[in-house]
Amino acid sequence: MIDKQERGAAGEAFTVDWLRSNGYYIVERNWRYEHYEVDIIATRRGVMHFVEVKTRALGSIESAFEAINTTKRTALLRAMRAYTRRTRWASDIQVDLAAVEACLDGSFIMHYTPGIMGGGGAED
Repeated sequence: MIDKQERGAAGEAFTVDWLRSNGYYIVERNWRYEHYEVDIIATRRGVMHFVEVKTRALGSIESAFEAINTTKRTALLRAMRAYTRRTRWASDIQVDLAAVEACLDGSFIMHYTPGIMGGGGAED
């Protein structure tokens, strides 16, 4: 049986592959600032995407959207601000959610939602 960390790493790898196959350039993975972390930072069409990956077992009770609570939103905003200051990124930014479900056969199903926090920049 796969543990939570292994499932999360596999879900992130699946998301990276999906992003690349859809024209995103992966800039960073698991970028940390103080005690904040961004799972994936990618660019596409002049927009920097801060991608939060939530991997759950198929049929999990808590949805990926429920995990993006006020505390997580604040942490994402702080990390985004730190990253854009350090890199001097001046174009559009947005936060996207990759909700990944791990199936029993080892496959994954992903629901990708761009612009989950609104007001951060352009949507695709």
